[in-house]
Amino acid sequence: MASNQTTTQQESKFTLPMNDLEHQQLNLGQQEVDDEKEFDYSKRSQWLRAAVLGANDGLVSTASLMMGVGAVKKDIKVMILTGFAGLVAGACSMAIGEFVSVYSQLDIEVAQMKREKRGNNANKIEGDEDEDEDEKESLPNPAQAAAASALAFSVGAMVPLLAASFIRDYKVRIGAVVAAVTIALMVFGWLGAVLGKAPALKSSARVLFGGWLAMAITYGLTKLIGSSGL
Repeated sequence: MASNQTTTQQESKFTLPMNDLEHQQLNLGQQEVDDEKEFDYSKRSQWLRAAVLGANDGLVSTASLMMGVGAVKKDIKVMILTGFAGLVAGACSMAIGEFVSVYSQLDIEVAQMKREKRGNNANKIEGDEDEDEDEKESLPNPAQAAAASALAFSVGAMVPLLAASFIRDYKVRIGAVVAAVTIALMVFGWLGAVLGKAPALKSSARVLFGGWLAMAITYGLTKLIGSSGL
C-alpha cells in the first residue's frame, strides 16, 4: 500500500511538468496560428480593397450611365452602347490611374531602398543579398495592379449590361437593371465585409444605399434635363 502511494506521488511529480510543457506548446502553437491569420489578413486587405472598390465602381458607374440614358432614350441599342462605352472607358481609366499611382509608390520605395543600402555599405554583412531579393519581391507591381483594377471594373460593369441585353420592353429592362444591380451590390458588400472581417449587414446596406443613390441622381437629373428640351 505504501509502495503504491509512493509510486503515485512520483508519477504526479513528473506528470505536472509534462502537462505544463504541453500547455505551453499548445499556447505557442495557437499564438503562431493567430499570427499567421493576422499576417494573411494584412496581405489580403491590400488586394481586397482594390478588387472590391473596382468591381463596385464598375457596377455603379455603368449602371448609372445606362439608367441616365434610359431616362431619355428607350432604345435598347443606345442603352447597351452607352453601357459598353462606360465599361471600356472606365476600365482604361482605372488601369491607367492604378498604374500611375502604383508606379509612383514603386519609385518612392526603390529610392528609399537605395538610401538605406548606401547607409549600410560600411557595415556589409553576409545575407544582405538574400534580403535584397526579398525586398525586390515585396515591391508593388504597377502592371499587375493595373490589370487587376481593369478586370475588377469590367466584372462589375458586366452585370447591368447582361441584365439589359436581352430585354426589349423598356420598363422591364429598367427593372431588370435595378434588380441585378441591387443583388450585385449586396453580394459585393457582403463579400468585402466577410473577407475584410467587418460587419456584413452594415457593409452591404452602405454599399446598396450608395449605389441606389447614384443611379437615382443620374436618372433624375438626366430626365430633368431631357424634359427641358436642352
